Amino acid sequence: VMAPKDENELRHMLKTAIDHDGPISLRYPRGDGEGVALDAEFTAIPIGQGELLRDGADVTLVGIGNTVHPCLRAAALLEAKGVDAAVINARFVKPLDRELLLRLARQTGHLVTVEEHVLQGGFGSAVAELLADEGVGANLRRLGIPDVVVDQGPQETMRAEFGLHPEGIAASALALLGAR
Repeated sequence: VMAPKDENELRHMLKTAIDHDGPISLRYPRGDGEGVALDAEFTAIPIGQGELLRDGADVTLVGIGNTVHPCLRAAALLEAKGVDAAVINARFVKPLDRELLLRLARQTGHLVTVEEHVLQGGFGSAVAELLADEGVGANLRRLGIPDVVVDQGPQETMRAEFGLHPEGIAASALALLGAR
């Protein structure tokens, strides 16, 4: 299950799906793209390989799909407060990049997963299971949609309501760090 961070990665994930000899699910993001430059060539992404976009020592923000760019903006807000945040583009809900997630969980000791999906049984739950199964005692905060009926509205309004915008992500990371 793949989820692109932007329109350029969507192109590469389409190439991955075409080249892969097996079932693939590609989450198509809602709303406008980020307006990033498009690579001239399509390149397949290794199945299950996440991407470390920013290294850090204090907390790891793990975005999936269109929450990755808000995580990068949250990392900049945290940097202004003296917090060194790593940012992972998970890319895959399944299979998870176990090696990358475990390495950063051990490195920072604090993870915030961010998804525009229901929390129960979602991406953050899979990360929590991975940490528990591997005995990694990192502090974890999962951001996403609670198991409630959600009113419809503009995407940015909904993100703000559930703390999925850069300010909300940064605030959750700071709260998690306060739990040291």
